[in-house]
Amino acid sequence: MLEPSSAVDLVREAMIVAIILATPMLLVGMVSGLVIGLIQALTQIQDQTVSFVPKILALVAVMVVCMPWLMNKMVDFTRKVFENAGGL
Repeated sequence: MLEPSSAVDLVREAMIVAIILATPMLLVGMVSGLVIGLIQALTQIQDQTVSFVPKILALVAVMVVCMPWLMNKMVDFTRKVFENAGGL
């Protein structure tokens, strides 16, 4: 039978893993948006594609670089959940 404390611990750990996995993309998106916004303010170019394309390219680059680490974290968490599923 599933104990309420076990369910709470599982959800808490899932949320922490999700935050850890999202952090690199969020940080790069925030920093690239700030830099591009500053450049747009300095050059007075306010075209939407000027801000969209570099942010997407930066996020894709981070995804490619971080993908092995992200997959390792997700596999470890999934393995841990399946190993502990019998004890719940």
